[in-house]
Amino acid sequence: MLDIQAIREDFPLLSHTVHDKPLIYFDNAATTQKPRQVVEKIENGYYNVNANVHRGVHFLSQAATEAHENARKTVQYFLHARSSNEIIFTRGTTESINLIASSFTEGFMQPGDEVIISTMEHHSNIVPWQLQAARKGIALKVIPMNEKGELDIIAYQTLFSEKTRLVSVAHVSNVLGTVNPVREMIDIAHSQGVPVLIDGAQSVPHIQVDVQALDADFYTFSAHKIYGPTGIGVLYGKEEWLDKLPPYQGGGEMIATVTFDKTVFNELPYKFEAGTPDYIGSTALAEALDYVSRLGITEIAAYENELLQYATDKMQSIEGMRIFGQAIHKSGVISFLVGSIHPYDMGMLLDRLGIAVRTGHHCAQPLMQRLGIEGTVRASFSFYNTKKEIDTFIEGIERVRKMF
Repeated sequence: MLDIQAIREDFPLLSHTVHDKPLIYFDNAATTQKPRQVVEKIENGYYNVNANVHRGVHFLSQAATEAHENARKTVQYFLHARSSNEIIFTRGTTESINLIASSFTEGFMQPGDEVIISTMEHHSNIVPWQLQAARKGIALKVIPMNEKGELDIIAYQTLFSEKTRLVSVAHVSNVLGTVNPVREMIDIAHSQGVPVLIDGAQSVPHIQVDVQALDADFYTFSAHKIYGPTGIGVLYGKEEWLDKLPPYQGGGEMIATVTFDKTVFNELPYKFEAGTPDYIGSTALAEALDYVSRLGITEIAAYENELLQYATDKMQSIEGMRIFGQAIHKSGVISFLVGSIHPYDMGMLLDRLGIAVRTGHHCAQPLMQRLGIEGTVRASFSFYNTKKEIDTFIEGIERVRKMF
């Protein structure tokens, strides 16, 4: 059992008030709050271990380098990757996907070759491929979904052709909360000789991820969604794939030797880390992962699922309530509309009650088009949320509904 009150004491912002009301933070799918341990790690890094990493012979540089590379190992263990060489630090999930879109297309795709994505993808797993479609003439195929918000696996199997080069799909939908059967999808793709990229932005904070058990070729996530700092994230890639891919960016650190005639690229993982890395952010990310590991990702998943079921049951009794995403396997996200109330109106009025939710299309406009709506209100839960907060949230929705 998680000690929720003790956990909340680690997150000072949760004790704030908004419009003279206690803050209820239900926008965790956008970004999570940070425990004081993570903030203190950042402060300690800048005050005590601040020097550029790698190549420096002085004490501070070596200390910073050791901390940065230990952080890489922490990520490796958290994802159960085979080697720390398979862990690339990026600016987040978006840059990780852009890196693969650019490098994989450059190295392995020709005009007319195909990438399979799904109906429920975030824009960050759509637009990078569209950019490559415009630049190199590749094509996108889209996995449809059913009315519950579950991907159609039979239809997915029919999308493969001799021109399919990659599958790129979300592990968990940021709108519907659907937990996609990515292990099954990876097996299907591999049976066709096709590698798979998994967008793990919404999965890593909430469920156990083992990249070797999944057999994922590439896996991405962002630190700020798992209680770490903004502006840093991770790309995991199987070493055999990363060895073959061309670099995404050029500059310092990603080289072994440079002449005006030729550059020899560095070994992994540095081949994909041009320039000074966010060595403060990497250590703060590691602290966040350690924090989650101490609580236990299995315990976190169980508690957040309990919150999800509690909130869903309460919300379904509200007149005019429509919940989008009724998958059997679902994570802690509820997107909804009530009657004809515009999501922005609902969000703004809930804010006046101290309740932070997300409104709009959630960077998933094609999904909104599939649902036949312009946007939703989204409540997303974390292990520091409580059933009492959900009760206040339900009262707030009812209060807004009666106003309209």
